[in-house]
Amino acid sequence: MALRRRPRLLLWAGLSDFFLLLLFRGCLVGAVNLKSSNRNPVVQEFESVELSCIIMDSQTIEPRIEWKKIKNDQTSYVFFDNKIQGDLTDRAELLGKSSLKIWNVTRRDSALYRCEVVARSDRKEIDEISIELIVQVKPVTPVCRVPKAVPVGKAAMLYCQESEGNPRPYYRWYRNDMPLPTDSRANPRFRNSSFLLNSETGTLVFSAVHKEDSGQYYCIASNDAGSARCEEQEMEVYDLNIAGIIGGVLVVLAVLALITLGICCAYRRGYFINNKEDGESYKSSGRPDGVNYIRTNEEGDFRHKSSFVI
Repeated sequence: MALRRRPRLLLWAGLSDFFLLLLFRGCLVGAVNLKSSNRNPVVQEFESVELSCIIMDSQTIEPRIEWKKIKNDQTSYVFFDNKIQGDLTDRAELLGKSSLKIWNVTRRDSALYRCEVVARSDRKEIDEISIELIVQVKPVTPVCRVPKAVPVGKAAMLYCQESEGNPRPYYRWYRNDMPLPTDSRANPRFRNSSFLLNSETGTLVFSAVHKEDSGQYYCIASNDAGSARCEEQEMEVYDLNIAGIIGGVLVVLAVLALITLGICCAYRRGYFINNKEDGESYKSSGRPDGVNYIRTNEEGDFRHKSSFVI
């Protein structure tokens, strides 16, 4: 008996599923529904892209179609009143019945686009679907800064920056056309170096440079849209000549000592005495008017020649 009842139960289950499917399809008849073949299109700048919006299960012959662009919390029309609007006027068209095609996309076209359809003859009259467009931008030539000369044992930092690429580029440094790892300790080839590379910020930091770190450096900025590099710049690592520095300091001190000694000798010999002051001090102060003095060879002094004139 159990074996006979089982086929009947399976038959009733199949019939019930069939009637439920018919009922479900009957409820959806005349209800506008939208779908998209790609809700997250990615395209490179200056190429074309299709924003897919497909109308399903609609009984309305000419539904009303609108496209809107949402960026930075601001909404603007792209397709309204059966024509393209805004900055896409000469670069877009309605493809098929409701999809949107854009030519020569730019970075400013990156945004959220919403397709809205109103079907007045359907039981469900309105439906909408959102599509996020991402426009990738190739990096431009990065700005690189490399120190020209660094003494052995000192720290050094190299910079590489680029501001146009989208998505944000990652950076890689090269020395003499050889790519550098992010950590010198991770590669035996660079065991004589001590640097860290930040691929997100583009900085290459040497904690203490060595002679082997001398060379031609350049940086490449890359993302999914392409890459760009800066010109090579030379960094020289030189030794500090301690003996030479001390010798130079001693020479300078010796020269200063000789100059000081020369000034002292000249002062003692009277080369810095003011002749004018000597002449004035030689004159006798307090000589009365109308009195003449003469110098005699014997006395070497002035003598009274005449009395006062009355």
